[in-house]
Amino acid sequence: MASNVEKADLETPLISISHEYDPNTKSKFNRDEIVAEAKLQLFLAGPMMFVNLLLSLVQTISVMFVGHEGELALSGASMATSFASVTGFSLLVGMACALDTYCGQSYGAKQYHMLGIHMQRAMLVLLLVSIPLACTWATAGDILRLLGQDPAIAAEAGVYARYMIPSIFPFALLQCQFRFLQTQNNVVPMMLTSGFTTLLHIPICWLLIWKFGLGSKGAALANGISYWTNDLFLALYITLSPACRHTWKGFSKEALQNISKFLWLAIPSAIMVCLEIWSYEIMVIVSGLLPNPTLETSVLSISLNTNSMIYMIPLGLGSAISVRVSNELGGGRPKAARLAVYMATFMVAVESVVAVAVIILGRKIWGYCFSSEENVVSYVSEMMILIAITNLADGVLSVLNGIARGCGWQKIGAIVNLASFYIIGIPLALVLAFVFHLGGKGLWIGIIAAVFAQTFFLSIITLRTNWENEATKASARIFDSTIPVVE
Repeated sequence: MASNVEKADLETPLISISHEYDPNTKSKFNRDEIVAEAKLQLFLAGPMMFVNLLLSLVQTISVMFVGHEGELALSGASMATSFASVTGFSLLVGMACALDTYCGQSYGAKQYHMLGIHMQRAMLVLLLVSIPLACTWATAGDILRLLGQDPAIAAEAGVYARYMIPSIFPFALLQCQFRFLQTQNNVVPMMLTSGFTTLLHIPICWLLIWKFGLGSKGAALANGISYWTNDLFLALYITLSPACRHTWKGFSKEALQNISKFLWLAIPSAIMVCLEIWSYEIMVIVSGLLPNPTLETSVLSISLNTNSMIYMIPLGLGSAISVRVSNELGGGRPKAARLAVYMATFMVAVESVVAVAVIILGRKIWGYCFSSEENVVSYVSEMMILIAITNLADGVLSVLNGIARGCGWQKIGAIVNLASFYIIGIPLALVLAFVFHLGGKGLWIGIIAAVFAQTFFLSIITLRTNWENEATKASARIFDSTIPVVE
């Protein structure tokens, strides 16, 4: 058996995840610390930006292909994609976000073997949850009709949703694999496999939609094929790569233990994520009740997909700060965590300004990527201004959400999202859309109000954080396997 010193050498992280800080001092940071932290975050954020962007492009590409099949096909695919996000994908993403806390803090504490255990446990739970979600998708058309949607659009959406069922299971596994790798600062393989999968998705869509004549059904099936492909590549990497030899020890019965502990954080994590994602998707569904529902639904869905795609870039910084905060708190380095927060906030503010400029400059041509209908393209151009305003707060919000996941603040985040979107944003959106007759623009203005409110609340919480106390909580979470930490 190797000595403790030898074992420590074997378990050296792939990259340095911290600097030599005095955990108890609140002195100012020197230049070397700031530069080192900036480089480390860019190392993590760069690939994660591409990973998030590429993953979102899979569904966006499918909708783009369907859009050239006709306005009804586009509306149905858009509605089904929104329905799938509300009733499936958002829940799986939210539950998987618990791994940002568990895996990230375990890695920072050098409890490397626990990352594989946490991932297996999450995979088991998410696959079980996917079964009732798949049953819900099978009845999507009927549900949408009961919600008052246009019968033709609901029927088209129901068919698309049924053919998306094969995508829910690989999507669940993929979320767990992503977090397993990113929390140990191993992000390049994720970028490479996602890039290959996205490129492959284009010919798959072409073959299934036009070559085999499956139409929108083929676009839905293509999502599942691409997700399974990405899963396979990452599974091979995790199993065979020396980079994961300390964090992946094979399947273990230990993953069947402490499932309740995982759920203790996964459920509020899911609520936190779902409340935000649902608010956007609710706007698309509500748009079906507006005058000219086909146009409103199509444009709102395009706007949502566009905003989500743009958000993938600051989300990379959000993922990076989640890793940095969880790693440093798990390692008992609160000052390093505080510096990581400052640097991420500065960098995402710069990114937001650049993104707004690009959105405004490209607003008149973006609609052509989804439709050749002039009324759709013109409406999208007007919505892009509102998307630009949204992005001003969305960038900072991505970092704040990452901080919350890294610290394990999912319960707090759920409360903030409930207040921001369901007490402020959605009521305002409905009033503007239906009382003041602003249509889809009114719905989006309500979302803008919610995003700014969410950013304000989380900023106050972050500014008032005692990082030394957060490091203590992280230690308790890592080493106490039976008692959940009360936030």
